[in-house]
Amino acid sequence: MPTPTRRTQQERREATTVALVTAARELFARDGYDATSLDAVAAAAGVTKGAVYHHFNGKRELFAAVFQEEAARLGEVVAAAYARKRDSWRAFEAACIAFLEACLDPGVRQILLLDAEAALGWERVRELERNMLSMSEVAIASAIAEGRIARRDPAPLAQLLFGTLCEAAMVVARAEDQHAAQRGIVGEIRRMLGAPEL
Repeated sequence: MPTPTRRTQQERREATTVALVTAARELFARDGYDATSLDAVAAAAGVTKGAVYHHFNGKRELFAAVFQEEAARLGEVVAAAYARKRDSWRAFEAACIAFLEACLDPGVRQILLLDAEAALGWERVRELERNMLSMSEVAIASAIAEGRIARRDPAPLAQLLFGTLCEAAMVVARAEDQHAAQRGIVGEIRRMLGAPEL
């Protein structure tokens, strides 16, 4: 009969970190950053408050970890939408729409749109979103290489369109009728990205 293997200290540390981030994500999504206490996170994760501080310097750092995971999941959704299209510019359009649709999720809305800037500051949020911006730049570079849009340095257009998407997502997040606002924004995105002179 095999003897049960004991988890290493590293494995225990990683398991506790995952439990804390998972519990924090649920509480931040449901109650918001301000209303979520580290005591509540510790209780939900089944650890002591001291364990929270052992892994994170405080609530802000824990929120940053949750934000980073949420942004990574959103990036996967966007990348999957992009991969479903053969035409590089239509793929970019599909990725933009997938981004806006994903932002309708209440947890994504609360964490990425409503709480992030106040909790982390604009510069930290942009640093954590850098991967999404890089994905936009790569997609635009592909569209330029394929002759779908005019030649230029892709970085300024990526910045402009990513900023537009972030602001559009924020407008939808704060709208009284989010689905109506979303439909209007998506319609405008389709019209804007349908312009070949971009």
